[in-house]
Amino acid sequence: MPVRFPRRGPRIVHAQSLTLAVAGAALLAPTTLPAGTHRDRPQAHARRVEWREGPVSAVDLLAEVRDCARVSRGRYRSDNGAPAKIPICGTDDAVFWKADMDIDCDGRPGSRCNRRTDPHFSASTSYAQSNGRPLNAERLPFIVVPAPSRIWDYRDHGVGGGSVVAVVYRDRVRYAVVGDTGPRNIIGEASYATAKALGIRPDPHGGGARSGVTYIVFKNARVSPIEDRAAAVATGERLAREFVDRPDGVTGRQRRAGNPGMTPEARE
Repeated sequence: MPVRFPRRGPRIVHAQSLTLAVAGAALLAPTTLPAGTHRDRPQAHARRVEWREGPVSAVDLLAEVRDCARVSRGRYRSDNGAPAKIPICGTDDAVFWKADMDIDCDGRPGSRCNRRTDPHFSASTSYAQSNGRPLNAERLPFIVVPAPSRIWDYRDHGVGGGSVVAVVYRDRVRYAVVGDTGPRNIIGEASYATAKALGIRPDPHGGGARSGVTYIVFKNARVSPIEDRAAAVATGERLAREFVDRPDGVTGRQRRAGNPGMTPEARE
């Protein structure tokens, strides 16, 4: 979509048996993943991921992105006129940033997202559905990435339309896709549906969150068609589990605690 300035204003049981745990995980996990959604992992790790109970928590995800290895050449602003202090950070498996959240209501118009409710409304999105129509911000959780620039080019990091994203706010984790691009020097924007799922006020005129939102985009992990919300959630849950658990069987929580049972290789 054409580069536009965002509307930035004030915003204010455990299972009773291992058998049941395995069955529950089998229902939640997709039978197949889209090509390229994750790296090949040792088979033992794949089995372990299937039987681990419960979704990945916000605490575990945030602990994995506590430190920043910057991959952007510069930093982004959260608003026009705000200081440029938000870097893009990276790991082998993901890129991430911590910012605010403004509401993207662009795409197919609806009762909540239209020219009347959003003075900056655009009827297009950078990426389209499988039928060629713009995305529906009211229904599809997606995030906005900055247009490629000298600061950072998302395309160089295995990110594009349909890339799977874990969005964390307070104690909530929700899965979305990359669906739109925004200004080259500003970051921190997501669709109406993303904000609503996180408990953030989704009003495009004055809603959003001032800070405290973490965006984790998994590299080379895209769903197709882009509007398949169930595929994004299933893929996101699996990739998030792999992100916090290593193939050596040591959980992220154990690693951070300096588990005495870990080998020197596992601690590296």
